Amino acid sequence: MESEARPNTAAARASNPDGTQAIRRAAALLKAIAASGRDGASLAQLAPRVQLPRSTAHRILKCLVDEGLVEAEAPPSRRYRMGPLVHELGLIPMRSSVEAARWRHTVEEVARRTGATAYLMRRSGIEAVCLVKVDGSSVVRFVPVEVGQRRLLGVGGGATALLAALDPQQIDEVIDEIASLGAPSRIDAASLRESVARTKRTGFAISEAMVVADGFGLGAAIPSEGAPPHLAISIAAHRSIVNDEKVAEWKRILAEEIRAGSRAPARSIATG
Repeated sequence: MESEARPNTAAARASNPDGTQAIRRAAALLKAIAASGRDGASLAQLAPRVQLPRSTAHRILKCLVDEGLVEAEAPPSRRYRMGPLVHELGLIPMRSSVEAARWRHTVEEVARRTGATAYLMRRSGIEAVCLVKVDGSSVVRFVPVEVGQRRLLGVGGGATALLAALDPQQIDEVIDEIASLGAPSRIDAASLRESVARTKRTGFAISEAMVVADGFGLGAAIPSEGAPPHLAISIAAHRSIVNDEKVAEWKRILAEEIRAGSRAPARSIATG
């Protein structure tokens, strides 16, 4: 699908102005709230994340609350979380649900064989969203991302693998937009391009201390016919248990399980 092949970057949006600014702003706020996880976020936190004046962000949030897409705590905390309508809409089977069902067994096998926390990540615009998470058996449990949370492309093993899988022009557009967001200093254009180049050379993305301190991530994109890969499987572990021998073993396991998953028939999901 064309929407899978081209990330929703600022350059892509600018080339196709459609007068739907309010919808884009509302979508940006929903993504920011989702990225905040169970704790939610305040207006003071959300407005700068989506680069909106507080008055504008508050007006859109009020509408989202009225529609059930967002829920708000009572003052004084007034934190915003995803609303019940989001869950209700998500009950309808859709492509991401089918993908999660198909690849869950592969993620489980990766977690079992590596002992690390394993993920299925899906590209969404200039971000990657976690569709599946399976805890490993490692004594040092390490969970930097939960299901539904989002990371910028290039931040984490799976998200870096997905960035490197795009074509060169798309990679440049994504990196330029991420750089324009004022991301933390460790997420700069030069480091992202270096990570992409290394991933293209080896076929595996390695991320160290990009999501959380002392974290190690390893990811690989799942091949896709006719378009850049939009899914990746990754693992996360505490840096203290990682060495070259273990990384080599994890790479082999990832490659084996992705090949096995690609050959397996698609798994159905319940629709009743």
